[in-house]
Amino acid sequence: MNNSIQVTQSSMPSYEEYIEEIKDLWESKWLTNNGAKHLKLEEELKHYLQTNNIVLYTNGHLALEDTLRALNLSGEVITTPFTFASTTHAIVRNGLTPIFSDINPNNYTIQIENLESLITEKTTAILPVHVYGNICDVEEINRIAQKNNLKVIYDAAHAFGVTLNGQSVANFGHASMFSFHATKVFNTIEGGAVTFNNPELKQVLESYKNFGINGPDTIEYIGGNAKMNEFQAAMGLCNLRYIDADIQKRKKVFERYLEQLSDIRGIKLPEIQNGVQSNYAYFPVVFETVSRDSIEIELRKQNIFSRKYFSPLTSKYQCYENTFNTFETPIAHYVSERVLTLPLYAELSVGDVDRICSIIKTQLQVFHS
Repeated sequence: MNNSIQVTQSSMPSYEEYIEEIKDLWESKWLTNNGAKHLKLEEELKHYLQTNNIVLYTNGHLALEDTLRALNLSGEVITTPFTFASTTHAIVRNGLTPIFSDINPNNYTIQIENLESLITEKTTAILPVHVYGNICDVEEINRIAQKNNLKVIYDAAHAFGVTLNGQSVANFGHASMFSFHATKVFNTIEGGAVTFNNPELKQVLESYKNFGINGPDTIEYIGGNAKMNEFQAAMGLCNLRYIDADIQKRKKVFERYLEQLSDIRGIKLPEIQNGVQSNYAYFPVVFETVSRDSIEIELRKQNIFSRKYFSPLTSKYQCYENTFNTFETPIAHYVSERVLTLPLYAELSVGDVDRICSIIKTQLQVFHS
């Protein structure tokens, strides 16, 4: 394991810094339920994400589930199957029906051209997904949503710190969910948050994530338990100090991949979006001539681990078989059968990137010879 290259590696502060951060917990004995570190991280994230409203969670999935519930949705929610299981599960676990849209072939976000054709009298929301640090067409989605009186909730699990023309992604739509899982650009070990434009949602979300409790003797809602604890918040406080530096390191890795793999026949590399300041969360490569699986196997032989991400489509999961009308999403299907995300993290060396690219280029040359 020590000599392997994983698809990702969690960013962490020094051992000494984290120990210093958590030291006072042994004095306060306050480990959860909106402790001092939770409140401090909430304020610092408001500033970093340029948002006025945020609620922290023990993970991003429960943040998304609670947000869908808090917005009083019903019927159908238009989304994309090119996403992690959490997105679709959150819809279904709220008693809603996912309606699957195809994706844009250039940046893999939800397709805009046919979005309105999926709207019916049962549609109450659109749940687009920012993918790999790429941003959805937020202006067009907003236009369509306003025209049809729909809510917009973004799955922004891949988009922490990303901006569009200087504006934080946290401010698009009615709400945005962020994941702070260990594999993400910014992590709190496990964790997540939701940002939102209506301040009245804060009290509802805070109650939902704490068993529906609104006061010492008041249980207003049927809530769950999704509170971020103080050890998670402490990790977040430490990691936030280095987030900009980490993103710059990730950018160097991302750019090295582009440099090494550009003009290579048979592959499609990530698009650079105009006006978007990316967080360089992932480096997806679509293998159009050679089998994606054969590349993954060859890398794994040399202790390098990539990921078929996202594959399969959520609409193809066994748990949804014969359950929903999944429609045809040929672009999403094509990409899911061919995409491989290569190792990318702040501490990945340029030499390791070169070695990964050399293996890929050798396999492509063999195939095309």
